[in-house]
This record gives sequence, C-alpha cells and structure tokens, in this order.
Amino acid sequence: MKKEHPSVAMFKDDPVRPENYRRFERDVPEWFTDAKLGVFVHWGPYSVPAWAEPIGELGTIEKQYWFAHNPYAEWYYNTIRIEDSPAAEHQREVYGGAPYDDFIDQWDPAEFDPDEFLALVKSTGAGYFVPTTKHHDGVTLWDAPGTDGRNTVARGPKRDLIGAFEKATRDAGLRFGVYYSGGLDWHFSQLPPITDEGQEFGRPVDAAYAEYAYDHVVDLIDRYSPDVLWGDIEWPDAGKPSGAFSMENLFEKFYAARPDGVANDRWGETHWDFRTSEYQNGTSVEGTGAWENCRGIGYSFGHNTQEDERHLLSGPAAVASFVDIVSRGGNLLLNVGLTARGTVPDLQRRTLEHLAAWNAVNGDAVFGSRPLDASIAAPADEPWLRWTRTGSTANAFVDAVGDVRLPGVSDAVDAASARLADGTPLTVGRDGDALVATLAEPAVAGPVLVRFDLAG
Repeated sequence: MKKEHPSVAMFKDDPVRPENYRRFERDVPEWFTDAKLGVFVHWGPYSVPAWAEPIGELGTIEKQYWFAHNPYAEWYYNTIRIEDSPAAEHQREVYGGAPYDDFIDQWDPAEFDPDEFLALVKSTGAGYFVPTTKHHDGVTLWDAPGTDGRNTVARGPKRDLIGAFEKATRDAGLRFGVYYSGGLDWHFSQLPPITDEGQEFGRPVDAAYAEYAYDHVVDLIDRYSPDVLWGDIEWPDAGKPSGAFSMENLFEKFYAARPDGVANDRWGETHWDFRTSEYQNGTSVEGTGAWENCRGIGYSFGHNTQEDERHLLSGPAAVASFVDIVSRGGNLLLNVGLTARGTVPDLQRRTLEHLAAWNAVNGDAVFGSRPLDASIAAPADEPWLRWTRTGSTANAFVDAVGDVRLPGVSDAVDAASARLADGTPLTVGRDGDALVATLAEPAVAGPVLVRFDLAG
C-alpha cells in the first residue's frame, strides 16, 4: 500500500487559505505556465558520502520502511542517526562514525563551473532553475544570517554558491528560483531522527526557529530577487499568524521584489501559486490549476553513488514523463544531484542531453502549449499517445513506430493536414474515431510528433 511522505502529505487536497493570506491569491503568471520545464539541483555536504539505498520511487514504498532505508541521499544526516539502519552501518564502516558536519569541510567543488552547467540546463529548454539554498541538514549555500559559520562561505567550498548559481542563471537568460527547507532543520532544532515508528513527524514549530528561517528567506529575497520561492515540508507554526516574523510578511516582500514571481504550496497551508507532487506521491493535486511534479533523474535528489542505469530515467523515459506531464497541464521540475566536486554525474548528463536533443526537434509543440481538450482527441496507452495544443494546431505525441492506430480522435482534427515535426507531410487516414498512419523510427528516440490543423 502506498503511503504519503511528509513532504507532500501535510498538504490537503483542497486546503483553504487563512484569511490573512487570501490577498496574495492571483492568476499564475504566463511565464510559469509557458515554461513547462525547470531544473532542480540538490547539492550539499551529503554529496560527499553520496550514499543511499536505491529502494524505489517516493509514493511506492511503505513509510515505515522508507526512513531507515531512505533512497534520498540528501536525507543522509537523518538516516545515519537511525539505529541499525544500513546508512548508519555505512557511516561507521567507511567514516568511523564521524559526525555529519565533517562533510562540510570535506566538500570541495573544485570542478564546479556554473556557466557550463547552466548552459547544459538551458539546452534542455528549461525556463527556470532552482537550487537548494538550505536543505534539512541546515547547512546554507550562502552566508545566511545567524548560521555562525555553518555555511559554504565560511567552510568547505568557501564560496557563495547561491550567488554563483544566480549569476549564471541570469546570464543564461533563465528564471531563477530558490529552494528553502522551512519545515526541517536538524541542526538548529536538535530533534531526534525521523523514523515514523509511531512518532509524530517531528519538526521545529517554535518562535525562535520561525524568526531564524524568516531572516534566511528575507536575505534570499534581498540578495537574489528570486522568481520562484520553493519551500519544503512546512513552515514553523509560530510564523504563520500575522506578525513581525510571519510568512505573511515574507510573501509581501517576495511579490514586492518580483511581482510576477511564483511560490509553491509547501509553506504550511498559507499561500501558494502552484501545487506540487513528488515522484508518484501527492498526485491528487495534478490536473487542476497550476501544478508541478518534481523528481530526480534517479530515485534520489542528492547525488547517490549507489544508483546505476537500473534506477535512473533514460533519456527517452525522461522525454515521455515530460510530455505526459505537460499534456495534463503541469510542469516538470527535473532534479540533478551534483557531485561533491561540482560536476553532473555521467548518467544524469546523458539523460539531460537526450532531453535537450529531443526538445530541439519537438519542443515548440511542448513549450508554451496548452492541454488539448479530451473531447477533441483523447490520450491513450495502447499505443502511448498524448496531446497538446498550440493555437489552432493539435500536437500528437506517439510512442510507437510502424502501422499505428490512434483512437479517440474527433472530426475536429483534420487528418489531411498531418505533418511531422519538420513539416514533412504525413499520410494519415481516418477510420471512424481513429486515425491510422505509418510512423518511421525518429532520429531522436522518444515519442514521434505529428501535427494536425484543428477545424474552426
């Protein structure tokens, strides 16, 4: 049986904004709806051990089993504190049971080239980029206030990594976002490890942490003026009511700095511009309003040396996932787990390069598109078929070759107008509510794009 993970489970399917947050409700900016693809990066001291058990995707694993065998390498700090977990054993055997914070000083991103990396991000067609600024381990990737040197400027990398990301992102012409873990900070809160063995999901809720987190997010807004404010897990309860260090004040500052900025829904049921799902978890929010699915190329967000081709999305699989999400009205936030040295792991790079190659051929039927009404043409799984709409054009994505039959296509779709991505005419016949065609193997593996004019 599938179990909700706390990163998503805290948010009801239909939450109601508190009265003091309703003034922030508005239409989602067109740029976000048009972008379709964003690239996420998880990078931190956990990238040094880069170790987790690749047990499967979130949303498919019992949570009682999940935490002690967590496939998220970025949760290493929590997992090694769970007695007798394989990660704790690994930490003892490989690092002699050394404290987690040793990894901060061992983190040396000597090969990090933000411009080269953002060139790769841009090549995929992504419209925005979101790095982690502070994950649950509490280590900030900039010299955040109140961290007493527990950040990447004072230790380890000796660099403002968020500043480097922000400049490279702007130089590449992309929108810049910031991820911030407001719900968890294992260092600040000193709470016991999360095991889910009958305990409540422990998170700091007090005023001291609310003020600490508030100061961090204000600093991120003031320094980097992000276009996307991406929270995680929750927000300390003490910071939700109106007041000097409230989430309400943060949204005021954010929208003053970026009137067309967007915020996700993991700020503790305060305000959101778009909803989020994660891998196969929390998918009930998909399909209505603005939404985004986030996932790693593998089972982990942080770099995990235990993953191989069996655990990662291939290039064609990433394309199919992307097209499916867009056809249903969502965005994909696809994560890269950089190595401690600052490089993209080879298998992840291969997936991104394939996605880039496919989008270079077919992307103008994806980016800026809208879902096609199913009464005009319906999706199918035999053969795999998804649709988008760009103006008066219906775009069919068919993951099949040879003789294919596309079911559920109304007369509003003009079969005689069929053409391939490059404009080459394609002979397509009609058999009742189905279209029939012969499709050749595409030059770039993945769904074949066939365009049709729409009547009227």
